[in-house]
Amino acid sequence: MASLNVYSILMVFFLNYGLVMATKENNQIIKENSCETKMGLPYVLEAFTTIFKTGSISNKCCGKLVVLGKVCHSALVKRTLENPRFKDLNPATIIAKRIQTWNNCLALIDSPSPSA
Repeated sequence: MASLNVYSILMVFFLNYGLVMATKENNQIIKENSCETKMGLPYVLEAFTTIFKTGSISNKCCGKLVVLGKVCHSALVKRTLENPRFKDLNPATIIAKRIQTWNNCLALIDSPSPSA
């Protein structure tokens, strides 16, 4: 019985340690790439709403997101998912929406504009 308790305590420790390390890694990526200063607040809110709630992202916001870069985009979404306020969200769904939003924006930016 005691070994089960020790095992449980060790499991909780390693899970928390992994979360702390992931948080530190994301924060380091965000800091090193100046991710938080590359997009204005209105665009951050629009992208956040598209990924974490429902909505669509404008062409202008897509342009800002692509300039932000995939590394920053990923790290910011992952850090948001680590916030206890978002613990009820399904990480797989959010990651899928992050990837879909990125791919849609990239395709929009890469596609030639229609001629007038």
